[in-house]
Amino acid sequence: MHIVVPVFLAIAIVLWGAGSRTSAAFPGETIRIAILKNGAAVTVAGDGILATRENGDALALAAPVDIKPENAGISANGMFCRRLRISAPLAVYVNGKPYRGVIEITPADKGLLVVNELPLEDYLVGLINCEISSAWPIEAVKAQAVIARTYAINRKNARKNALYHLESSVMDQVYDGCLIEDSRARRAVTETAGEVLTYDGAVIQAFYHSNCGGRTEAAANVWGGTSPPYLKGVECQYCLTSTSSVWEQRLTLRVIEERLKAAGLKVAGVSDIRTGVRNNRGRLKNIVVVSSRGEVAVGGDQFRKAVGYGVIKSTNFTVKVAGGEAFFSGLGNGHGVGLCQWGAKQRALDGFGYGEILSYYYPGTELKKLSDIR
Repeated sequence: MHIVVPVFLAIAIVLWGAGSRTSAAFPGETIRIAILKNGAAVTVAGDGILATRENGDALALAAPVDIKPENAGISANGMFCRRLRISAPLAVYVNGKPYRGVIEITPADKGLLVVNELPLEDYLVGLINCEISSAWPIEAVKAQAVIARTYAINRKNARKNALYHLESSVMDQVYDGCLIEDSRARRAVTETAGEVLTYDGAVIQAFYHSNCGGRTEAAANVWGGTSPPYLKGVECQYCLTSTSSVWEQRLTLRVIEERLKAAGLKVAGVSDIRTGVRNNRGRLKNIVVVSSRGEVAVGGDQFRKAVGYGVIKSTNFTVKVAGGEAFFSGLGNGHGVGLCQWGAKQRALDGFGYGEILSYYYPGTELKKLSDIR
């Protein structure tokens, strides 16, 4: 989604033979994930790989396959083709990582585009431990499965004519293939098979984040426009039990200046950073940067993006400047919109089911099966 930050990774137990159990419930629902964009080269391997050209003809390739851009196409072990699709009985390895389904490789503007096409439910199993830990209470894991499925379907509908539906990074949802699948992730996906959140019969924009720091954010405060009724923000004290709700950071003004310049902001000789106006949810609308060129008001999310989402973890912070350094103290982790993952964990520990957790963070929504809304 827009921005989602991974939390913990569980110990992987890769269940190669179990993939059909989850996807069988919705065999026709696939998803296309961009796992590499503008790559200079890629190596593909796997036992019993089957490769086909753009016209569907088989291409005899011995693994490992070294693939590079060439003219308006690609070179695979020295053989030219316009597009390459590769599958294997168990998994296709792309630069050492295993992926279920089919790997499609095409030339991009700069390098190679690598897309993983696979059953939606299998994608979700691989995603769970990239976004949270499957060792969390199972109701929290099931809530994550539902919102990840909902987000994926919403993006697929919006990008149905694109080369891929989602990216595999925090720009959408973090996904690293099937390397860290495990039985609890598969259980959460299986027990919620095909379930999505809807509002007025339509699949919602199921944004989520790591830790809201006490209250979730209205979507309009982050991305502008009007917040849907289910994304106007709710009070959330549940995540405050986590140490991840509080953060501190120290950066030199010189480093901040370099990052702001790299983001296209016209600053020079930065001497002070001040907090600006806060919105109705307590987060900063803007940050005032003082430099030799005067004062510049930088949007809160713009400042986070420029300095680093992993450095400035939220827009709910205070800042003090002394000795050429800025000292940040903040609450929360992520954009704050939609479900708070750490809050969901605590609510599950308190005995709430995944349906109750979801209805709290997305007021007015309904759980429905994909088969019932299509």
